[in-house]
Amino acid sequence: MATSTLVQFLDDGEEAETGNRQQVETFFANGTIAAGDWVAFDTTKTGADRCLYVIEAAGVATVGNSAAIGVAKAAASAGDQVQVVVAGYAENASVAAATVAGSPLIGPIGTAGEAAIEVPGTTTGKLCGIALEADTANLADVFVIKSF
Repeated sequence: MATSTLVQFLDDGEEAETGNRQQVETFFANGTIAAGDWVAFDTTKTGADRCLYVIEAAGVATVGNSAAIGVAKAAASAGDQVQVVVAGYAENASVAAATVAGSPLIGPIGTAGEAAIEVPGTTTGKLCGIALEADTANLADVFVIKSF
């Protein structure tokens, strides 16, 4: 059984919890983003601002949106700061219906902001995550695969 070094840093009386194993980066929203949406860099910006601003990842037919970089932790409007899980565990990510634990996820295909299920030969694209549970109303905990 593996032992987490997290236990070393707990105060007396606290229960040990496994770290949530995630990397979060802060960006600026350049449009409306819902909590759990998959987001992409905003390429309508110029220069380095293209990597500072994010938008809801658009759906790209059949191949999925390979620009999806992570999952928004909270809703945001244009100009707001938005925290994005760019690697690791993300709760309540927007996913396609019929997602089950272990489903390989690719960038949005039909619905903007919603990761699609990869179906080889039908829907293929850059893997952006793995479902950790079945979806409930198109939301599921996922593991985001780091893309930058």
